[in-house]
Amino acid sequence: MPDEIDSAQPIVLTAAEARVLGALVEKEATTPDYYPLSLNALGNACNQRSNREPVMSLDEDDLRQALNGLERKQLAGRVRSGDGRVTKYEHWLGEAFNLSRAETALFCVLLLRGPQTPGELRGRTDRLHSFDEISDVLSGLQKLMERVPPLAALLPRQPGTKESRYAHLLCGPVESIVQPVQPMAAGAQEHAASSPAHEERIAQLEATVEELRHEVARLREKVENFLG
Repeated sequence: MPDEIDSAQPIVLTAAEARVLGALVEKEATTPDYYPLSLNALGNACNQRSNREPVMSLDEDDLRQALNGLERKQLAGRVRSGDGRVTKYEHWLGEAFNLSRAETALFCVLLLRGPQTPGELRGRTDRLHSFDEISDVLSGLQKLMERVPPLAALLPRQPGTKESRYAHLLCGPVESIVQPVQPMAAGAQEHAASSPAHEERIAQLEATVEELRHEVARLREKVENFLG
């Protein structure tokens, strides 16, 4: 296992490195039977069209370059499967930063989906770690922000929004993070803000799609190991 990251040495990840790291952390929790990941499975995880923002299309060369960068930064690296036929990859996030499960879950979703509100984080981390109250989310975010150097930051509230968003800092300072603004009619904004059932329905649909993608990934992994 790698040593804990030297806080005196700043770490700045590329967008591809952040996506690879987040995908490895997520799949360890959601599909432990198929973790560590082969390069093919990792590509599928990184390029998912659900639960990812922005959607990426990383090819094999992109993945290898990102993995090499993460290994130099002691955040992820390769392992060997039991039979030694297929090279697989794992993350070392917890060991590198000594994060709790709650902090790891929050950081993972920030890596995969960009700046988010505490409410969004609570819903989207459910398969990684269950937060009973929104105050538990805020406590975890506070711990990430209090690290030296900090791993997360509170962003200024955008015009027309009711909640502030939080962002991770492994890709650079907050100022470098571009938050996409999606135009929405005033009436639609009011309805969306006052419709938790609508948000819950979206979350359920996302979870269903994610399960289907996991099943496809499992089948591909079985075929790859069989042909390996």
